[in-house]
Amino acid sequence: MRESPYPLERELGMQFYATDTPGTGGTLRTVPDDFIVDEIPLEKKGSPSGPYLICRLTKTSWELQHAVKEIAKRLNISHRRIGWAGTKDRNARTTQLISIYKVTPEQVAALHLRDITLEVLGQANEQLSLGDLTGNRFDIWIRDADPEDLDNRVVSVTEAAAIALPNYFGLQRFGVIRPLTHRIGEYILRGEYEQAVATYVGQAFPLENEVARRARTVYWDTRDPAAALSDLPVAMSFERSMLSYLQAHPGDYPGALRQLPPKLLSMFVSAFQSYLFNYALSHRLAAGHSLTGAVPGDRLIFANGRTDTATAASSAAISLHLARGRCSIALFMPGRDAAGAPAGDEATQAMLADLGINQDHFRRASEFVQTKFDGAWRPIALRTPVETVVKDRDLRLRFTLPPGHYATTVCREYMKADPVRMI
Repeated sequence: MRESPYPLERELGMQFYATDTPGTGGTLRTVPDDFIVDEIPLEKKGSPSGPYLICRLTKTSWELQHAVKEIAKRLNISHRRIGWAGTKDRNARTTQLISIYKVTPEQVAALHLRDITLEVLGQANEQLSLGDLTGNRFDIWIRDADPEDLDNRVVSVTEAAAIALPNYFGLQRFGVIRPLTHRIGEYILRGEYEQAVATYVGQAFPLENEVARRARTVYWDTRDPAAALSDLPVAMSFERSMLSYLQAHPGDYPGALRQLPPKLLSMFVSAFQSYLFNYALSHRLAAGHSLTGAVPGDRLIFANGRTDTATAASSAAISLHLARGRCSIALFMPGRDAAGAPAGDEATQAMLADLGINQDHFRRASEFVQTKFDGAWRPIALRTPVETVVKDRDLRLRFTLPPGHYATTVCREYMKADPVRMI
């Protein structure tokens, strides 16, 4: 095990690597085609007359929320009528299914957007919802890697990936250019809606362009919607919608937040839950516990969702189950309901106590966002066979992951590079 030296990763709870091997270095996403994602859909029966049109969406260098909003705009419908099974990377070429409520194939065929294609596949009686997928296939190139002992470095991590890597939520879960979604989620949980708006609209980051940074800083310093709107680029449509609302409804910060698409708004609170998981996983690793060795009291999650608790008496059987991939050690991400929650991971509970956040805050956020923020178990280990090709100083990785697992978590283990080189 090796500690990450990068402040951003440590801030997001990603404090360790599974392997001690020096990283390959290199850069991800030199061009979008260096990061290809193909969604593996669930097998669902279609309907020849269902109200939802199922389409295959292929996009390049589009953030999903913005792509959906633009598609809805061109179709002259609400973006709330479009559903999807999983979010995908922006700086990539991605393929996934979306559902569109009450539009015709002819309307979709007439749609033309740069770097977006839509192929009608059929119809269904239900919309696609988050999680309605089997997984994702990845085909990734890491460019300009360190050539020193590159083959052996790759082999070492590939062997580890087949056994267990820390199943961290990746950087894109928190925002690639602006890693702050978990902080906005924290403010929503606290009911600090003005600070949530100020952070989303006004907090600037070094990797943004100068125009965006300047416009954000105006709002951060003045809290004046009109002054910020005059400088905000047209492309920053979500921020403009929020500030336009505040111009018309001064001081209504909850209303301003509700100008965001519901799924985007819900992602803030779930990002905070993800941050808690990363933090608890790193705390566990810092305490000397492994990803594959259960200790009495650990919770185990099986492929069918069933959970069990490790005991000293069951240690031999548990070790066998873990080795064969039948189950994984899991940590609990707190939410609004106590049902199924453990007595409490000490690191998570201590953090929540320090922040003054409890189940009532999650319940209030659920009502505000109109999304259930239930607690959930998540495996602490990611395992996948990785097919690798080393070509001069470039490294190709091909692998498949279940829903909710992050390809960048695999890539960071190989690269051990500044996260800025993975965005």
